[in-house]
Amino acid sequence: MPFITAGDPDLAATQALVRELAARRVDLIEVGFPYSDPIADGPVIQASYTRALERGLRVDEILAAFHALTTESEGLPPLVAMVSYAIAFRHGPRSFVSRCRDAGFSGLIIPDLPGDEADDMVQVVREAGMDLVALMAPTTPPGRADRILRACSGFVYCISVAGTTGVRNNLPAALSEQLRWLRGKTDLPLAVGFGISRPDQVNALRGIAD
Repeated sequence: MPFITAGDPDLAATQALVRELAARRVDLIEVGFPYSDPIADGPVIQASYTRALERGLRVDEILAAFHALTTESEGLPPLVAMVSYAIAFRHGPRSFVSRCRDAGFSGLIIPDLPGDEADDMVQVVREAGMDLVALMAPTTPPGRADRILRACSGFVYCISVAGTTGVRNNLPAALSEQLRWLRGKTDLPLAVGFGISRPDQVNALRGIAD
């Protein structure tokens, strides 16, 4: 589940990256929509967002580039937009979601929209035939986790560590226990992100996460 920033270094390079990742047979691709105040992104992604925004990148340009890409290319994996709710709100949630669908996106991850407060957005996304992927933090209590799972579709994005994205030397010991608990609660695939940077960390999650 690789992550790329739309428009860094430019949209032509973004299109080329998607084609290359598709050729490498990835399961899906997260596409970050650059935003000035990201909530969970570490310094590497923040810097990529800043570079794209400093070049004047616009949401309309991102959607046009992906519409062209998905129209012209075959065999692409599902594309999931990682986007701030502020962007969707500014463009109008219903309009933004339909435009993402038309551009070839299968789902949205909205990190600053709490999963248990997302009923309106869930309805909009489902009406568009897309998925709204929820984030599940290691600090999420069981009762709240149940409410988040009811709003989630596509897969559950399980955050491995409290904090922002970026390389970690070790994964928390409690992560495996949390994933096993979630497996008993949902049939949705469990995807782990934040800090997964080495083969040994991937191997440690085999059979526990998807």
